[in-house]
Amino acid sequence: MNLEEKEITFVAKNSYATLNHLTEQTKNVWLVFHGMGYLSRYFLKYFKDLNPEENYIVAPQAPSKYYIQPKMHVGANWLTRDNTAMGMASILSYLDVLFDAESIPEDKNLIVFGYSQGVSIATRFAVKRQLQCNQLVLHSGGIPKELNAEDFEYLNTDCNVKLIYGTQDEFLNAERVAYEEERAKALFGERLEILPFEGKHIVNVDYVNKLV
Repeated sequence: MNLEEKEITFVAKNSYATLNHLTEQTKNVWLVFHGMGYLSRYFLKYFKDLNPEENYIVAPQAPSKYYIQPKMHVGANWLTRDNTAMGMASILSYLDVLFDAESIPEDKNLIVFGYSQGVSIATRFAVKRQLQCNQLVLHSGGIPKELNAEDFEYLNTDCNVKLIYGTQDEFLNAERVAYEEERAKALFGERLEILPFEGKHIVNVDYVNKLV
């Protein structure tokens, strides 16, 4: 059997969702990356309690949609271990276009927020595009293994990094928590703040509301 896997390049479309409006009164612009099984428009519910006059939230949409059993809800996935580099290259192209389309003014506070699988996308996008942000929030997800401390040296000294996770997270055992904490400390040093909470693998809305 002469099996050969080939690659092609094509033009594709993808959506994204926003909450509130970007105005002169806006203080904070959030770029929020959902976890596996979400759609961006539903992920925005976790940010609805933020002051709408001061906060504008942009939620990119993971490209690979699928049905979730048993109720056949539609969810989405960012990447898998198969052809990860190629998939991430496509996602970066999409995020570049999204970021340009939003034309975020430099006088706004930029908060990059990743939840679960979205942590890997948030950190890779920040590093690959040298994205300056005021806060980098890593919520209940793993930092990609290929990233190192030098990759984040470009960040301004006033950029704060938050590592948030639930102490009863069903996807994190004690060994994994210890590993992620030590890794985050090695990557971000004194700029890192670790924020555990009592709870499972859920978005902690209380912490979200306290970030600004």
